[in-house]
Amino acid sequence: MSKLEIKLVKSPIGRLEKHQKTVEALGLKKVGQTIVKESNPAILGMVRAIDFMVEVKEVE
Repeated sequence: MSKLEIKLVKSPIGRLEKHQKTVEALGLKKVGQTIVKESNPAILGMVRAIDFMVEVKEVE
């Protein structure tokens, strides 16, 4: 399976509570932080919900 590199580029402060919880569930805490997750339907759905706050790259 491929992996996704997810970077938080906008703050979740002042956003909807469900967006804040999605950011937290992905494990992102600070703006500029990058994480690597396996690409699966659950992660892709989370990323799609907060696509305006994150940058996503596919890594091998």
